Amino acid sequence: MRPDDSNLLAYVDGELEPAESASIEEELAGSPALRESVALLRASNLPYREAFGTQTLPPVPEDLQRRIEAMADAAQPRLLSTHSRGSARRRPAPLWLAAAFVAGAFFTGFLLRFGPAMPPAPGNAGTMIAQGETAPWIRSAADYQALYSRDTLADVTPDLAGSAKTVDAIQHVDGLALRVPDLHDTGLTFKTIARLRFRNKPLIQILYLPQRGAPVALCVVKDARADQQIDQQQLTGMTVVSWRQNELAYALIGQTDTLDLKAIARQILTRRVDAIFARIASREQPLS
Repeated sequence: MRPDDSNLLAYVDGELEPAESASIEEELAGSPALRESVALLRASNLPYREAFGTQTLPPVPEDLQRRIEAMADAAQPRLLSTHSRGSARRRPAPLWLAAAFVAGAFFTGFLLRFGPAMPPAPGNAGTMIAQGETAPWIRSAADYQALYSRDTLADVTPDLAGSAKTVDAIQHVDGLALRVPDLHDTGLTFKTIARLRFRNKPLIQILYLPQRGAPVALCVVKDARADQQIDQQQLTGMTVVSWRQNELAYALIGQTDTLDLKAIARQILTRRVDAIFARIASREQPLS
């Protein structure tokens, strides 16, 4: 039987029994599609435990906590059934699933807090509602980025092969003509790229680490409206530089006093920096 996504993620996280891991490895040996799924899961594996462990988070509202508990109680029988694999015994859901549920609920709290007051324009993720107002996706991305510390990415070794597959999925599955900028010359080292969702639409997060200080993220969503010039603002202690170009909306987000994010945004906008994976692909072309 083909392993489902929850089994593959448990395999990547090292949470399966040896016999279960061996069974999945047999399936991987004969399935390029499964191997690609595992590579994508490994490419998105970041030390979120450490990131959340260093943050002081606001309390969850009581009404939201009650809803979370009700959702968890309703979902638990299905989770236990899924992981029992048809046997009579039942075991608790793995730790990563509980952590992901809580993190998702916390992120949902941000959306509930900011979303109703600023509805998105019909048909897109919403970039700028009006001049001087902040798009909901940008505010939520800034809140999310504020959870990162330098330790979150300091020990992450970039998986360029896995990230290249993620970029391919962004371009061909999500339909975003994304160009991943190489910002090394500006003092930012590429670490990883993730496919997120905001209101059921793709939101791409590209993470960089400066020579010192907290990580910087370049977030991108699809937005078919006219191009918009660079704008800079402060959100939740983060510097946010945003613009629109070629049916994509961008937000460069960071908490740093050592980098001029607006100047970096101009370099991205004018393509004065290389595209990381385009350069890698050109090196892989056979010599004529």
